[in-house]
Amino acid sequence: MRHVTSDPELQELVRRFVRPDRRYLRLGGGLHRLSAVERSTFVRDLARAACEITPTELGILFEGGWRERKTAAWLVAVAHRTEFRDLIGRLLLASGGPYAGAAYCVALARFGTAADAELLSAYLDHYLSRPDLDYDQPIVLGTLLYLDEVLGSESASRFLAPGGPWDRWLEARVVAALDPHDCRQAVQQLCAFVDETAEAFDPPNHERQQS
Repeated sequence: MRHVTSDPELQELVRRFVRPDRRYLRLGGGLHRLSAVERSTFVRDLARAACEITPTELGILFEGGWRERKTAAWLVAVAHRTEFRDLIGRLLLASGGPYAGAAYCVALARFGTAADAELLSAYLDHYLSRPDLDYDQPIVLGTLLYLDEVLGSESASRFLAPGGPWDRWLEARVVAALDPHDCRQAVQQLCAFVDETAEAFDPPNHERQQS
């Protein structure tokens, strides 16, 4: 793991892509608190960042802390960089830090394929057997529900069956968990924001940046 306090290369990428306009804080639930003017500016700047950042720079951000990984996942989602699918799946499963899991889910939801559903299912197979670990189980299951709706599949059904993995996970918990159906709706809203930002994305300019 690379640390921003001691890594000049990572520091520069954080300055350019993570901290402008408190981007890393606003990505996610903070988007709903933006005014119309703020949202328009935020969308434009996020699209520009997704266009400018290179695969190498994204890889460096994914080696950083949760702020860097969260931002990188959103930039990947906007630019639809499916080459990062497996890395995002590994980071989600590793759950090596807080706050980035929902961003990984947004990226996988945006990719929107059966391969992404398999990565989410692998996470649930592992972590729904661990009621002692309160990680990203609800948002991952909500994302799988969203993908089922998009793909016309039923990948989430075995987790939600009566007496199944989700019910057993809930029963073993001390406190209530988020409703995965509410999480599905939240993921849908976040994906709509990604789609809005992607419309401002400039693929021809992006190709020039990579050439």
